[in-house]
Amino acid sequence: MLMVPMSTENIDSISRAQCRGARGLLDLTQPELAAAAGLGLSTIVDFERARRSVSRGAIAMIRAALERGGIEFIAENGGGPGVRLKKSIRGKGRKSG
Repeated sequence: MLMVPMSTENIDSISRAQCRGARGLLDLTQPELAAAAGLGLSTIVDFERARRSVSRGAIAMIRAALERGGIEFIAENGGGPGVRLKKSIRGKGRKSG
């Protein structure tokens, strides 16, 4: 079995799947992400569902909001790009419910 080293390289853009995954890790709803990013709810919904093209600026705002919440976006490392919680954030800041 070929072992591929895990990437710790940050990436510039994010995919729709990474956005959904990051929201899941942070337990954020689409409206909560929209508010945190300073965007309309339709922008988040349209981006995640590929309904229309969303500007690079809006994607950067989404990414920044998720990173402020403790998300790290990681480059493809043989299995595709991903998301994870920053080490110092894990287990903190999640909603209790």
